[in-house]
Amino acid sequence: MDAFKQMTSFVATATQGSLSAAARSEGVTPAIIGRRLDALEARLGVRLVQRTTRRLSLTSEGLAFLEDCQRILGELASAEAAVSLGSIRASGHLKISAPAGFGRRHVAPLVGEFMEANPGLTVHLDLTDRLVDLLKEGVDCAVRIGELADSSLVSVRLGEMRRVLVASPAYLVRHGVPHSPADLAAHRCLVLGQQRGWQFRHPETGQAAVTKIDGPFECNDGAVLHEWALKGRGLAWRSLWEVGADLREGRLATVLDAWQASPMGIYAIFPERRHLPLRLRLFIDLLKTRYGRPTYWEQTA
Repeated sequence: MDAFKQMTSFVATATQGSLSAAARSEGVTPAIIGRRLDALEARLGVRLVQRTTRRLSLTSEGLAFLEDCQRILGELASAEAAVSLGSIRASGHLKISAPAGFGRRHVAPLVGEFMEANPGLTVHLDLTDRLVDLLKEGVDCAVRIGELADSSLVSVRLGEMRRVLVASPAYLVRHGVPHSPADLAAHRCLVLGQQRGWQFRHPETGQAAVTKIDGPFECNDGAVLHEWALKGRGLAWRSLWEVGADLREGRLATVLDAWQASPMGIYAIFPERRHLPLRLRLFIDLLKTRYGRPTYWEQTA
């Protein structure tokens, strides 16, 4: 409670320009405001306010601390107002980045749902397969799939995703079903451009290995490979988020299931912050709840 009073008194003094004005807004005496500021500076070990008989000014530390305090007090007021209305709602602006294909299917629908539940929110959704620079481009949160590079960014694991080897039933009737990665040399494999190979895990030893794949058709667009697999033109190594509905409805079938590699993580990435805005925390919670459901990918892919 003392820390909260010190913070509110500091903000009141900084914004109103004097101890007496802050005291009137707080309903206390100027001496109490002064003691609170002294206690706050002693606790933090820095000078926040330069005070003379004529004027009051903030130090550089005081200016930085004021910004944080105003944000914290503003979020507290918003939280109290939301709870008093019976629900917690987000407001403000979010800039979100996600991979193009995944984002269209599994981020954009949840963004729309989130905005409907929070009418005071605006969102800029950037769907791109390039690796965005969150700090330079002002991105609040990026959704990424797979192994993360070490960085100063903070990550939250939202769920996991498997890649599966698929083909149409018609293709398997014509060409047979492969029983091990070695059998793929005799099959028509649809290759994603610049892909090193397809990763499998030995069903007995658990050892992971990348199998080099060659095929008659190579494309840098995974959606094209997906379409060709549906047309019976070959085997494709696709993510479950993309082909889940095709598997459920029988348009595609998986092969080499016993050799499936370990799942990849799906992450929310954001710049390191001591206090995430409420709107970002709520959005990340929504993604984590949905992606964490065991049946989500089969139902929505």
